[in-house]
Amino acid sequence: MSTEAHNNTADHHEDHGHHHHKDTFITKYIFSIDHKMISKQYLLTGLFMGIIGIAMSILFRMQLAWPDKQFTVYEIFLGKWGAEGIMDPNVYLALVTIHGTIMVFFVLTAGLSGTFSNLLIPLQIGARDMASGFLNMISYWLFFLSSIIMLMSLFVEAGPAAAGWTIYPPLSALPQAMPGSGAGMTLWLVSMAIFIASSLLGSLNYIVTVINLRTKGMSMTRLPLTIWAFFVTAIIGVVSFPVLFSAALMLIMDRSFGTSFFLSDIYIAGEVLHNQGGSPVLFEHLFWFLGHPEVYIVILPALGITSEIIATNSRKPIFGYRAMVASILAIAFLSTIVWGHHMFVSGMNPFLGSVFTFTTLLIAIPSAVKAFNYITTLWKGNLQFNPAMLFSIGLVSTFISGGLTGIILGDSALDINVHDTYFVVAHFHLVMGISALYGLFAGVYHWFPKMFGRMMNKNLGYVHFWVTVIGAYGIFFPMHFIGMAGLPRRYYTNTAFPYFDDLANINVVITIFAIITAAVQLVFLYNFISSIFYGKKAPQNPWKSNTLEWTTPVKHLHGNWPGAIPHVYRWSYDYSKLNKEGDDYVIAGQDFVPQNVPLQEGEEELNH
Repeated sequence: MSTEAHNNTADHHEDHGHHHHKDTFITKYIFSIDHKMISKQYLLTGLFMGIIGIAMSILFRMQLAWPDKQFTVYEIFLGKWGAEGIMDPNVYLALVTIHGTIMVFFVLTAGLSGTFSNLLIPLQIGARDMASGFLNMISYWLFFLSSIIMLMSLFVEAGPAAAGWTIYPPLSALPQAMPGSGAGMTLWLVSMAIFIASSLLGSLNYIVTVINLRTKGMSMTRLPLTIWAFFVTAIIGVVSFPVLFSAALMLIMDRSFGTSFFLSDIYIAGEVLHNQGGSPVLFEHLFWFLGHPEVYIVILPALGITSEIIATNSRKPIFGYRAMVASILAIAFLSTIVWGHHMFVSGMNPFLGSVFTFTTLLIAIPSAVKAFNYITTLWKGNLQFNPAMLFSIGLVSTFISGGLTGIILGDSALDINVHDTYFVVAHFHLVMGISALYGLFAGVYHWFPKMFGRMMNKNLGYVHFWVTVIGAYGIFFPMHFIGMAGLPRRYYTNTAFPYFDDLANINVVITIFAIITAAVQLVFLYNFISSIFYGKKAPQNPWKSNTLEWTTPVKHLHGNWPGAIPHVYRWSYDYSKLNKEGDDYVIAGQDFVPQNVPLQEGEEELNH
C-alpha cells in the first residue's frame, strides 16, 4: 500500500471515526463491535474456562497422589463417575483430555490472542478499531459457542471425549471403542471445528488491521514488539489451523459415514471391521502440523507482552529490537517444519526423524536470542518490580528452564527413552503452559488500567506471584525425575507396578503443590473482580510507557481517540533519554519519550 493511500486511510478514519449512534446495553456489552469490549469478553470467557481446566487438574492429581483413598469430592463433581468416592478409570482419561483441550485452546490461545490482540492492535498502531468490527464480533461469538459445546460434552451419558487432547485414532475414530469415544467425542470435534472458524476469522482480521490501518509514521520497524508477535501469531494460525480442521472433518467421516482415512485392520471382540487402507499415523501428521505451531501460537503473544513490560519497567530501550523481530519471524517459519518430533516412536522413517531432529534443534536458536535479549534488557536497568514485571521475569525463567529439556526431547535418540513419560509433561507445561500463563497474568496486571480504568491491588499481586512461581516449579520440577525413572503419563494409577512404588511420595508432593497453586489463583480472581468495581482510579499513563494506547482517554469511547489520531515519529522504546540542555522534547524529570512526540533537529533516530 503506498504511503499516500495509507495516509488517506488514516485521514478517512479521522473524519468518520467517531460519529456513532447511541449504544443500547445489548450493542454495547453483548453484541459489541468495539475491539476493547470484545477483548474483555475474551478475557472473562478465558478466565472462566481456566477455572474449569484447573479444577479438573486438581481432581486427577488427587487420584494420582492417593489412588486408594475415597473422596466425596469425586461424587460431588463427577456424579456416577465418582460413585462412593472412587474415580472411574474412564473418566480419569476424560478429565485429562478435556483439561488439555481447555487449557491449550480455550484459555491460552483465546485468552492471550483473543484478549490482547484485540485490545492492543488498534490501540498500539493508532487505528480507530479492527479492520472489520463485525467479523471480530462473530469470531468471539463462535469462540463462545465452541466453549459451550465443549462444556456440554461433560454432561453426555457416556462421558466426555477420552482419547487424550491429541485424540489419536482408533480411540477417537470408533464410537464403540470406549465410553469416551461416543457422543462426547462427536461434541469435541464439533466444538473444535467451530473454534477453528473463530480463530481464523480473528487471525485474518488482525493481519489486515496491522497491514492496512497503521497511523501516519507507524512504519513496520516502529511497531512495538507486542504487535509483531500478535501479527506473526495470526499468520501461523492462518497457515496451520485449517490442517486440523481437515483432520477433524475426516475423523467425523470415519466415525459416522463409514470411510477409512485413519482406520485399517480393526478387530473388536473378535469381529472384523470393514475398515481398510487407512493410517492412524496420517492423523498424527495432520494433528501435529497444527499441534506444534500451536505451541508458538500460545507462547509468541506471551513473549510479545513480556517484551513490552520488561522494556517499560527496566526504563531501558529493548535490547536488539531487530534481532527480536527476526527471531519472531524465524520461529514462525521453523515452527511449521518441526512437527515430526512428536512422532519419533510412531514408526516413522528414521531418516525423516533425523531431519526433524535438525529443524527442532535449529528452532532453539531464535528462542535463545529472545531469552538473551530479555536478560540484556534487564541488565543494569532501573527495575520497577510491579506484579506485571515479576510475571514477565518469571516467564523468562520458565521459558529457559522448560526450553532446555526440549533439546533432549527434540533429539530422536534421546526422546525414545522418555517419550510419553512425565518428563514430556514437565517439559511442555513449563515451556508453554506456565510461561504462557505468566504472560497472560503479566498482560492483565499491566493493561488492567487500560481495560477497566482502575488499578489492581499491588500487594495481592505480589502474593499471587510468589505462591504461583514457587508452586509451579514445585509441581513440574519433580516431574522431570519421575519421568526419567520411566513413569508413564495418562495412567490413572501406578499401584499395579511395584517398580513405581518409590515414586508414590513424589506424586503426593506434586499434588500438594498443585492444590496450593490452584488455591492462590482465587487471590488473583478476587483482586481482578474487586478491582473492576473498587480499584483505585487509574491515571492516564500509570507505567510511564511510550506506546500509543496510553495517549487515549481513560474513559473508553468507540474510536479510541477524540479528535485526530496521533502521528508517530519514533520507535516505541525511547526510555532513559537524558535531558540535555536545549532538548525540549524530554520533559524535565521524565525518562521516556512517547512515540507521538516529534523528533528534534539533529536528533538521531535510535535503531533506524
